[in-house]
Amino acid sequence: MIPNVLSIAGSDPSGGAGIQADLKTFSALGCYGMAAITALTAQNTQGVASVHMPDASFIGQQIDTIFADVRVDAVKIGMLGSPEIVAAVAGALGRHKPAHIVLDPVLVATSGHSLGSPGVVEAMRERLFPLASLITPNLPEAARLADEPVPEDAVSLARLAQLLAGQGARAVLVKGGHLAGPQSEDVLFAGGQVSRFSAPRVDTQNTHGTGCTLSSAIAAFLAKGLGLEEAIRAAKDYLTQALRASGALDVGQRQGNGHGPVHHFAGLWR
Repeated sequence: MIPNVLSIAGSDPSGGAGIQADLKTFSALGCYGMAAITALTAQNTQGVASVHMPDASFIGQQIDTIFADVRVDAVKIGMLGSPEIVAAVAGALGRHKPAHIVLDPVLVATSGHSLGSPGVVEAMRERLFPLASLITPNLPEAARLADEPVPEDAVSLARLAQLLAGQGARAVLVKGGHLAGPQSEDVLFAGGQVSRFSAPRVDTQNTHGTGCTLSSAIAAFLAKGLGLEEAIRAAKDYLTQALRASGALDVGQRQGNGHGPVHHFAGLWR
């Protein structure tokens, strides 16, 4: 049976992040992808120009309509731009109770642009942390969620993960991609235990949508029946392959502070 995976996230018209990255990832990993759109952005590989958010009740209706008709094996949550949208998403998922919910708390784009209004962090902690099977913040996002300074070493990743678990998250994967060094290390805190996941750091500027891609890959592998740690390892392997092959794409001007996309179909396209 082909798993069905729902992304609840914002749209990236350049195709590298958000809903577009999620759907590409689901497809590449053998899942049927669906999408409830929480925001429309005007962005490219250079940055975000503007954001338009639909009414929160309409976002909730998108989710309810999908669950009324389609079996949903896993959910990935990305950009939620207001406390009202967080509440609508949490209300819908609380009603339907999918088996797996991966929350990627997208607060800042790769380009550095803020993607959430005041109150979003507090709403996520209160409404979505208790529902999520896993949250996957990067280092700046984890620090903001925990009200801590951004650490500069890998030792602090586990402490941040434990702090977020103490705020109600069932399992926390803090991504250490913003740290320097030859290895990209992520730290999982789940069931009172700390696990570490390392992968060789890929020297590339094509990092647009890496967080979206990793979290959607984890959701896809959970939908396919893998355990949490297995799903994270498989997702990191997939992302590493997509980063290594990203130079084959010709997307964006690749100059200045621009960040090109990863190659979601590296394992399928020649």
